[in-house]
Amino acid sequence: MKSATVWFAAALLCMVIGSPVRTAQSQARSPVPPQGAEPARPRYQVKPPEGPQVIETDTVRVRVVPLARGLDHPWSLAFLPNGDILVTERPGRLRIIRGGVLDANPITGVPPVFAVSLQGLMGVALHPKFVDNKLIYLTYSKRGDQGLSATALARGRLEGNMLTDVRDIFVTEPWVAPTAMASALVFARDGSLYMSVGGAINATTSGQLAQDPRNHYGKILRLRDDGGVPPDNPFVGRAGYKPEIYSMGHRNQLGLAIHPVTGALWESENGPQGGDEINIILPGRNYGWPVASYGREYSGAPIAETPVRRDMESPVIFLVPSIGASGITFYTGDRFPTWKDSLLVGGLSGRAIHRIKFNKDGWEETYRPREYMLTDLKQRIRDVKQGPDGLIYFLTNGFDLRDSLEGLVLRIEPAE
Repeated sequence: MKSATVWFAAALLCMVIGSPVRTAQSQARSPVPPQGAEPARPRYQVKPPEGPQVIETDTVRVRVVPLARGLDHPWSLAFLPNGDILVTERPGRLRIIRGGVLDANPITGVPPVFAVSLQGLMGVALHPKFVDNKLIYLTYSKRGDQGLSATALARGRLEGNMLTDVRDIFVTEPWVAPTAMASALVFARDGSLYMSVGGAINATTSGQLAQDPRNHYGKILRLRDDGGVPPDNPFVGRAGYKPEIYSMGHRNQLGLAIHPVTGALWESENGPQGGDEINIILPGRNYGWPVASYGREYSGAPIAETPVRRDMESPVIFLVPSIGASGITFYTGDRFPTWKDSLLVGGLSGRAIHRIKFNKDGWEETYRPREYMLTDLKQRIRDVKQGPDGLIYFLTNGFDLRDSLEGLVLRIEPAE
């Protein structure tokens, strides 16, 4: 318990003083390159890997093995107890990889999904007692009236190749459908369920929702496993606040993970140009978007008048330039000893897995540079997870947003 306390205290301290980790304050000195108009690319200019590839990283030689291909915008993955893999596809399909082979037939019973623009079927998670109750959880965009949409949390039982007893257990208030939406799921050690609700993209319009406690957008929610509100949530009983809210002031939260030592909730936040964040999420805290941010508009102009406010939380790590931060996972396995205690962060625009190493006290090891892995693949990394076998699994969305049918599930293993 002492080491866990020290780890968490150190991480909190780094948010306050910004040292020795490369926090928002230290990284702000990095120049942000101007964004010019990008020339149109032909579709599939960079083809995804056809077979296994051996790649040299900074610390270890690895083999990257495609497990499934031809997926339509795969979003999130989760492991069944027997090692099979569930994968969500944004248009509304739930797929399963059994024994390393993609089942050609999607799992039936998924609720109807409002798959427009960048919305659709998103997060997937297993109940902590899945072995007994077979419950899985999905987040998805739900169609409303008059062009409105909501983010819904559905629960069902996985029976063979179908979901049964499927029902929505929580639905946000409807809102004008944004072009992009993010939602991720992770269970805490106490059995509560964290759910991110993004969509607060534009600083001057939808972004203002992130600072309004009367709605769920730009928030992280904490729910019971039945979709109800835990009585110890920070805003329960507070007038003008949604009781499900755990934290607020977020933009588009694509990754959630529980730290293996402290049990703390970590989050990756997809920012605008130069605005990606890694945060430790504390109950009742405000993380600033869009009134306090290091992010910039795509014109290069700063988003906020100030990057830091005393009444708001600063990120643990701030990524300049933006990598399009997506899924995250802590590596705790033994197959890659030099990666142990590292945070792995997927990059969409960065087209790499970013490895950030921490020491035993929880400080980023700034004497060694961050590692940008698998850049040779030139693929958008959507999600990354450690498997029960200690290997790393990740999803790709092709080279750019137009490569909708080029999604892959891949595994990273040591090269013999």
